[in-house]
Amino acid sequence: MSRRPTVVEVADRAGVSIASVSRVLNGKPARPDTEDRVRAAVAELGYVPDATGRALKLGATMQVAFAVDDVGNPVYTEMMRGVEEGMAGSGARLLVASTGHDLTDLVALVRSLSRGYADGLIISPLRRSPELVDALVNAPVPVVVVGDIGEGTPLDTVRTDSRRGVVMAHAHLLETGRRRIAFVNGPADTAPGRARSEGYQQACAATGSTGPMVEVEDFTVNAGEGAWSTLGALDPRRRPDAVIAANDLLAFGVMRAAHNARRRVPQQLAVVGIDDTQFARVFSPSLTSVSLGARRRGNEAARLLLERMDAPKTPPRTVQVEPRLVVRESSAPARDRVGP
Repeated sequence: MSRRPTVVEVADRAGVSIASVSRVLNGKPARPDTEDRVRAAVAELGYVPDATGRALKLGATMQVAFAVDDVGNPVYTEMMRGVEEGMAGSGARLLVASTGHDLTDLVALVRSLSRGYADGLIISPLRRSPELVDALVNAPVPVVVVGDIGEGTPLDTVRTDSRRGVVMAHAHLLETGRRRIAFVNGPADTAPGRARSEGYQQACAATGSTGPMVEVEDFTVNAGEGAWSTLGALDPRRRPDAVIAANDLLAFGVMRAAHNARRRVPQQLAVVGIDDTQFARVFSPSLTSVSLGARRRGNEAARLLLERMDAPKTPPRTVQVEPRLVVRESSAPARDRVGP
C-alpha cells in the first residue's frame, strides 16, 4: 500500500508555506499565483485531505499576532488599523499583544510562538537585545519587524527615518522665526529615542544653533508635562521659544504644562510633535507633527508577512516609509504672533 502524500509535501512542491496551503484548501482568499501553485501541487501529488483532524494536518491557525510595547499609544492604534487593512481578504484573524517595556517578556512572547497559536508575527519593539534578535530570527513562524532591528538582520522590516523627521521639524521652526529650539526626548535606550536625539543634534550642528535637551523616562503625556517643568524654570535668556517633542504624547504634555504656566502656544511657544496621531488634529491648538506613516507601515508589514507566508524562501526585504511634516496651529509663524 503506497504512502499518502502529506500537506508538508504539497507546500514544498508548491514552494509556499503550510499556512498558504491551509488558506487555499479551506477556500480562503489567497494570491492567484499561490492558488494555482497549490492546486497544481495537489493534483501532481494526488493529495487528499483527511477530514478527521484536518486542522492538525494543515498546521495553520489562520491567526496573526501583532505585538507592540503599549497598545494604548495612539500611534500603535493607527499601525494596527494599517495591519488590519493589509490582512483584509486573507482570512486571517489579528491577535494583539501589549508587551510592556520588559525585554525578557518580549523574548518569551516570541519563543511562545512555538506553541502554534499564530501563523505569523508583526512586531514593533522599542528596544532590542541580542536575545530578542536571536528569538526573532529563529522564530518558528514568519516575522516582520516594524522599526530598526539592526543592519544585516535577516528579517523583513518596515522602516522610517525619524532622524530626518526631527531635522524637518527643526528647519520648519527656524523658518517661522524661532531661535531657541529645545528638544524633549523619551528614553535614549530605545530605538526612536536614539534616532530622534541624533536628528536633533544633526540639525543643531548643521545650523549652528543650540538649545536645551531634556530626556524623560517615557513617551507619555505626564512625562511631557514634567519636561516643561525643567524647561520653564530656565533663565529667561535660555528659555525656549519652541519645542520639538519626540512624539505627540510628549508634545501634548508640554503644551498642557505650558498652558498651566500661562505660556501661550503658539504666540510664546511653538510646539512640534512626531507621529502625527489622530489627536494632533483635534487638540487645541492643533499640533504640528511629523507623520511617520504609522498606518502605511502597518499596511506594508501585513503585505510583507502574507507574501512571506506564501513564499518562505524569498530573501529578506526592507520597505522604507518617508516622513512628512504636517503643519498646524501650534507652530504659527513668529510674524503671526500676537503679544509678547
